[in-house]
Amino acid sequence: MIHLMEDHSSWDYLPVDHIRIPAFNSGVVSEASNGGNDFSVSLDAVVPDDILERIFTFLPIASMMRATAVCKRWHGIIYSSRVVWTHMLPQRPWYFMFTSNETAAGYAFDPILRKWYDLELPYIDKSSCFVSSSCGLVCFMDNDNRNTISVSNPITKSCRRLLEPPGETLPDYSTIAMKVDRLSHKYSVTLAKSKQIPEDFVRWDFSVYKYDSSSGTWATSVSEVFIGWRGGDDSVICDGVLYCLIHSTGVLGNVNPRHGLIMYDLAGEPSETSLMQTSISVPCSLTCGRLVNLKEKLVLVGGIAKHNRPDIIKGIGIWELHEKQWHEVARMPHKFFQGFGELDDVFACSGIDDLVYIQSYGATALLVFDMMQKQWKWSLKCPVSKRFPLQLFTGFCFEPRLDIAA
Repeated sequence: MIHLMEDHSSWDYLPVDHIRIPAFNSGVVSEASNGGNDFSVSLDAVVPDDILERIFTFLPIASMMRATAVCKRWHGIIYSSRVVWTHMLPQRPWYFMFTSNETAAGYAFDPILRKWYDLELPYIDKSSCFVSSSCGLVCFMDNDNRNTISVSNPITKSCRRLLEPPGETLPDYSTIAMKVDRLSHKYSVTLAKSKQIPEDFVRWDFSVYKYDSSSGTWATSVSEVFIGWRGGDDSVICDGVLYCLIHSTGVLGNVNPRHGLIMYDLAGEPSETSLMQTSISVPCSLTCGRLVNLKEKLVLVGGIAKHNRPDIIKGIGIWELHEKQWHEVARMPHKFFQGFGELDDVFACSGIDDLVYIQSYGATALLVFDMMQKQWKWSLKCPVSKRFPLQLFTGFCFEPRLDIAA
């Protein structure tokens, strides 16, 4: 077993497969009979399934993975019991960090046990991809071939490659968003594509396509033309509504604000109302924006731009959307902002439940913000090492689960 260092000066990591090594031995209780002879009773034999299920609900996910290797009975209960997963204590999202331009292998951070695990993603040929996650599943879209979309469970390695989506094969900008139903485990994937109309510097095609895991097919949800605006590379689904960040092209003089937000009700009837007519402005001038679903509430994490230099970041803020109005939640304290070193105008960010992860593309520093406690905290140092000055890093968070398959 590889030991983990609980400090920032040195580190080791634990391969995720080693979590499954049997870490528990079935307890044996010896008692003296009236005749003076000893007999052994296996705890596993006397504890009923419903009690075991209750015990497993108190375990963190890493301990549950170890428990699956104890015996076939424990393995079956953990993987097949609905009671375990519907009544278990809240599992905090893990964050997977990896370096670009290599295979999609890296390290996943467990905020409960505060450990990093060596992890390799299935079905992913490259690390350069768009990512969205929901309820234990992660959706990947290849950056070079954006018709290559896969869904996988990073923990169980269950994976599936989706059919190629319709629409433009070489869009200028694309974004994906995923949503999993926690009861049925059925999922949908939305893909938004944006492409400039040939020889037209003002108009951009914008289309949204939706994949349904039940039918295994894609359908066109909406398609329209934007004037002076284009689609971006960030979107999220909250409470059945797709939110997408859009960007000003600047050709009509609409340089500031540089970003906007459009929304589309995925469950509603088709509407003739333009998406731009219901768009929402961002709370301030941003260098970049990241959309996060935290308990079905839309949260925006943005790089705050300097007043006279909109391409220079001076801080990072967090806002929550309430009835089309942004409410500021927090701003990153300057000491944490400085802790990233030289922070570019863009950064990686994702979140689930109450946690928001923020990472610089140029370093392995990972900052965590707790929405409930309003607390900023650095994670333990990631084992990913920087080998050359221009090496880039990225990451995403996901909910670790064993009971859901792609």
